[in-house]
Amino acid sequence: MSEALGNLLQQIQAGIGESILAHRLARGELTLELKRENFLSDCLWLRDQAGFNQLIDICGVDYAEYGDGAWEGNRFAVVYHLLGIEHGLRLRLRVFLEEDLPMISSVNEIWPAANWFEREAFDLFGFLFENHPDLRRILTDYGFVGSPFRKDFPLVGTVEMRYDADQHRVVYEPTRTEERVVVPRIVRSDEEGRYHARNQ
Repeated sequence: MSEALGNLLQQIQAGIGESILAHRLARGELTLELKRENFLSDCLWLRDQAGFNQLIDICGVDYAEYGDGAWEGNRFAVVYHLLGIEHGLRLRLRVFLEEDLPMISSVNEIWPAANWFEREAFDLFGFLFENHPDLRRILTDYGFVGSPFRKDFPLVGTVEMRYDADQHRVVYEPTRTEERVVVPRIVRSDEEGRYHARNQ
């Protein structure tokens, strides 16, 4: 671990150590797994005391079937990517959510950039962000059913949406596509170094 990240970890442990469940260094960034209960106050401390004044990204993770199904623990997590502009360090936060009610406090009041990121995680994973000012779908249609980034979401849709000019509205119809089997291409080389593709 670099000296800067080591010092950062010590500073954070001194400030919010009781909320840290685990920590590790990955890809030159410090990753902290935090408790969900004090998350909002921990984020406020990280912004005001540790200098992480910019939120870069928020993403959801579904650990179902992770590692060939060997994953143990909560299925869903939200991951936050922070940047301290003055000291140039990055910090990754991971918070696990309950599967039955995947809810966490919105950090929109702390980092306004969270607004659309949280809406995206709500739309695609079904995560709820408590006290978000406008939690509604951002990428799928308002009538869309399900969470398309969850591992158990069916890959073959059953309904398609289109605008009907005669009715002057959006209509939903059963899909007209047929299920197909995708066969990967196999590429092999011969003695002369040329490549031949099969099943193209």
